[in-house]
Amino acid sequence: MADITRRACAALLVVAVTAACDTKAQFAPSLPPEAGFRVDDGVLKLWTGTPCEGVTGLRLTFDSGTQASTEQVWTAPRPGVRVERLDLLGVSFLDTAGPLQVRTPLPAGYDWTKAGSITVTVDGPKAYGAKADVAQVLRESASHPSGSYLFGRSGWLDASDVQRENRKSFLTVCTPDPE
Repeated sequence: MADITRRACAALLVVAVTAACDTKAQFAPSLPPEAGFRVDDGVLKLWTGTPCEGVTGLRLTFDSGTQASTEQVWTAPRPGVRVERLDLLGVSFLDTAGPLQVRTPLPAGYDWTKAGSITVTVDGPKAYGAKADVAQVLRESASHPSGSYLFGRSGWLDASDVQRENRKSFLTVCTPDPE
């Protein structure tokens, strides 16, 4: 009987250690979520890759998880709006993009071009957040066609690339997880 108890305890220990080593978050999607960013004429642009329907909020976070973390929050009235491409920040940036309005602007004088990263999250539809390296977006945008955006780890993609790779190597922020 003691031998059976020891084996059962050993088996439970192996299961507990194995589960503790699982690095994937419990609700993480099966593929990495991505959104596209680029800069044209000083304007930071977003492409969700596929349309996001019913968007009631959009949050840009610069340097997420650091003391320098800064946010800009956009909102829209219910039932929300369709978002696919959006000019986010720039030299001639206006605080409106139709019904999607800036509710929390970046602090006065904040220079987003000095941030290390940008993260975008979408409220309304089931969606995932995506992150990009600001320096890479700034440095490489001019060397890619205007229809190409930096999709994080996936690199610079155009519409045909996104259509081909979405659900294969990544998920656009509003694409449901296939698993």
